[in-house]
Amino acid sequence: MAGHSKWANIQHRKGAQDRKRAKAFTRFIREVVVAAKMGGSDPDANPRLRLALTKARSASVPKDSIERAVKRGAGELEADDYEEIRYEGYGPGGAAVMVDCLSDNRNRTVADVRHAFTKYNGQLGTDGSVSFMFTHEGVITFAPGADEDAIMEVALEAGAEDVITTDDKSIEVITESSTFADVVEALEAKGLEPTNSEVTYRPSNKADLDDKKSESMMKMLDKLEELDDVQEVYTNAEFSDAFMATLQQEED
Repeated sequence: MAGHSKWANIQHRKGAQDRKRAKAFTRFIREVVVAAKMGGSDPDANPRLRLALTKARSASVPKDSIERAVKRGAGELEADDYEEIRYEGYGPGGAAVMVDCLSDNRNRTVADVRHAFTKYNGQLGTDGSVSFMFTHEGVITFAPGADEDAIMEVALEAGAEDVITTDDKSIEVITESSTFADVVEALEAKGLEPTNSEVTYRPSNKADLDDKKSESMMKMLDKLEELDDVQEVYTNAEFSDAFMATLQQEED
């Protein structure tokens, strides 16, 4: 099984930047609110809330913010009424793109998402047009040099599906979405702290892009991620090595 896509790795680096942190917190908080609203405030009886809480804590969202979000979702505090919406389509070069949103205004959201697609030669598709290309799973990442044997022992015992060493020597623990929180908690209980943990959609195949299409696709993905209603963006785009090298130089 292949490791994370280049897009996933880019997202991780961007997510560490301070300017992205406030928006990331907002996304995690919205997910906690919606999860509590749908299944109640008890994480033991609400798997989606338990997962949302795990993700929020992993991202260092302040404890009081999380607690308020749970109360808002449970109706103890006033909260906006968010709707879950997924948009699917194709970007430059035919790469698949899936956009998950939480919105209190569907018309605004679809207009914003459509504009981002069309501006960069992409096209929105119908429901289900690309989602079949992705697998829903948990990914827990450890930096190169982490104790692979210890990670494997704890992760597999806690219910993980696989443990992978990637090309850059980082370690990825793969789980089903339903067992993700259990595996994260088991690893952290043994002092094995991941650099990133998330439930994501991993592409089953990749769409290779040339330099020009890589640049257009990156601009489109950045535009989508900037939208207030967008929670997550997934793609099977495989950016060209030359484009990635240029991107790395700009970051350095």
